[in-house]
Amino acid sequence: MLKKLKNSLLILCLMIVTTGCVNQNQETHSQQVKLVSTSIAISEILVSLNISKDQVVGIPETQSYSIPKRYQKATKIGTAMSPDMEKLSQLKPDLILSPQSLEGDLAKKYKKLKLNSSFVNLNSLSGMYKSIQELGKLLNHEKQAYQLINEYVDYMTAFREKHQDQQSPRVLILMGLPGGSYVVATESSYVGDLVRLAGGTNIYGSGDGQDFINVSVEDMLKQNPDIILRTSHAMPQQVQEYFKQEFQNNGAWSQFEAVKNQKVYDLNHKYFGMSANFNYQKGLESLEDILYEAN
Repeated sequence: MLKKLKNSLLILCLMIVTTGCVNQNQETHSQQVKLVSTSIAISEILVSLNISKDQVVGIPETQSYSIPKRYQKATKIGTAMSPDMEKLSQLKPDLILSPQSLEGDLAKKYKKLKLNSSFVNLNSLSGMYKSIQELGKLLNHEKQAYQLINEYVDYMTAFREKHQDQQSPRVLILMGLPGGSYVVATESSYVGDLVRLAGGTNIYGSGDGQDFINVSVEDMLKQNPDIILRTSHAMPQQVQEYFKQEFQNNGAWSQFEAVKNQKVYDLNHKYFGMSANFNYQKGLESLEDILYEAN
């Protein structure tokens, strides 16, 4: 059974031809292409593929995460959501790598500047590893890509085998936003994907393909989750304080069984952010304590 599970996971990771997880808008296949990475998660992928510091000419600016040391001297090109188009134009990269979730906002802007771009699927772990396989091929680092994929398959095989007979608790996931608001994360989001892989059942399922949805507290109460998980898009300390005040001051939350049973947990934003990343093992292991302690 373990061998079958491992083989099925490997097949899932390598279904690149039909899924196309790196949406390519370029024709470059040289190992020496000049790259710009507009997100930390993509920068970490490039490090893991052993892409040299000379090839990565642009990296994102961030206050919430650490830029890989290898690329710290590269030009800062602004945030993932709003890269500086003037700087990108000046750098003249052969290829810009951005998260697929931002393709609708950025693709036309890159095209207007006649800049080649690819959009990397970071909405799920399987999407990230399919993208790693494609990037490895594109950048002539296939050996490193397959090593990363095999490590992922081995880890997930062991993890799923360990918990396959456990009961699945029903989970509500709240993604806090700077400024004092939140949205509900579905299985289509990265944090929702991690909870699904860990064995939790999202009370809003896949959200019909939407990563995040707006739902009233009254509707959440009707769903009666066993566990409430809270994380943040950015500014984690501010968001955590907001959640604390929201749950104290909004009496509706006190009616949730999860609140009564003290099954409300604040997740580490480094493991449970917007994009898939190599911290997934720590994320899954922290979810083990939460999900299976509840049974």
